[in-house]
Amino acid sequence: MELLKQKILKDGVVKKGNVLKVDSFLNHCIDVQLYTEIGKEFKRLFSDCEVTKILTIEASGIGIACVTAQFFNCVPVVFAKKSKTSNIGDDFYSSVVSSFTHGNTNTVIVSKNYINKDDKILIIDDFLANGAALNGLIDIIGQAGAEVVGAGIVIEKGFQPGGELIRGKGIRVESLAIIDSMNDETGEILFRN
Repeated sequence: MELLKQKILKDGVVKKGNVLKVDSFLNHCIDVQLYTEIGKEFKRLFSDCEVTKILTIEASGIGIACVTAQFFNCVPVVFAKKSKTSNIGDDFYSSVVSSFTHGNTNTVIVSKNYINKDDKILIIDDFLANGAALNGLIDIIGQAGAEVVGAGIVIEKGFQPGGELIRGKGIRVESLAIIDSMNDETGEILFRN
């Protein structure tokens, strides 16, 4: 997606440790027009799929998933929570997820009320690096007996193993921008064509 790539080149900042800071438009301060174009592109890419729900993980994926849902006839958006709250109850699916960006591990949960065996689920997330978050969401969908129709990723770090790992499981992954390399000294970002 050329618009996204240009935004990354203009406003993205490469930090040490293979971190791409895009918080000025994607995951802290939100460019709603960009989100709209992202949602349209995910609809175009997955227009051949029957989608009954969109699943993401808190927090950065929620906004992208909600905007995307509008283009899929406003299907419900469900997000995996990173901690159990008192209003969830004890009947939930869970999976352990390690965060590349935050350097920690969370047990993410989704209430059994919101995913069932009849669902055809599109996963939406902002980043794919090592694949841990995506793997956790796929695990939760599997526990529910639902079907993963695909995963829409805004930015994939193609030089990290997540994309290959998830695709190797037979999951369709559509990434809007795949980064082949980043240099924290020069700020250079190279995309896969």
